[in-house]
Amino acid sequence: MRPAESFVSQPIRSLQTMLRVIAEDDQTLPTVIPDGVYDQETMTAVSAFQRRNGLPVTGVVDQSTWEAIVPAYKDALVRVDKAVPIEIIFDPGQVFRLGDSSPYLYLLQSMLLYLSLLHPDISQPPHNGVLDDPTAEALAGFQALAGLSPTGELDKQTWKYLVNHFTLNVNRQV
Repeated sequence: MRPAESFVSQPIRSLQTMLRVIAEDDQTLPTVIPDGVYDQETMTAVSAFQRRNGLPVTGVVDQSTWEAIVPAYKDALVRVDKAVPIEIIFDPGQVFRLGDSSPYLYLLQSMLLYLSLLHPDISQPPHNGVLDDPTAEALAGFQALAGLSPTGELDKQTWKYLVNHFTLNVNRQV
């Protein structure tokens, strides 16, 4: 949860949003609803934050409280916000073929290895960043499972199917 751009002229709502993220990260702190009203609930959340951080407990946000909230929010946001996805950009018509090496192939091999534990039709590839014979075999197994032509080559279409299949399976396991 990040303060929306529309919160720029709404400092209380921004404060409440930061306190809410901090409370999501630290379950012992009270949650506050970002409604833009500095009410008793907000004062309680500020007081709890001040107490937790060795600040004078006033329930009022002074400069030192603000300077403690902002970095605490940034740290908490890293822990509670969704991870930033990696976007692989293929050149138009790019295909990884047998013998090619690339950092992208480490990702491919990691996803195939995980999927091989769930699907016996996918063999376990090595983890070497090379589209070698075992990786091509595992990739062809995935392609057949996904209803694609089992070429053992990695193109944009196969990548999209692989990422979607991997993401769905990982999210079921978490």
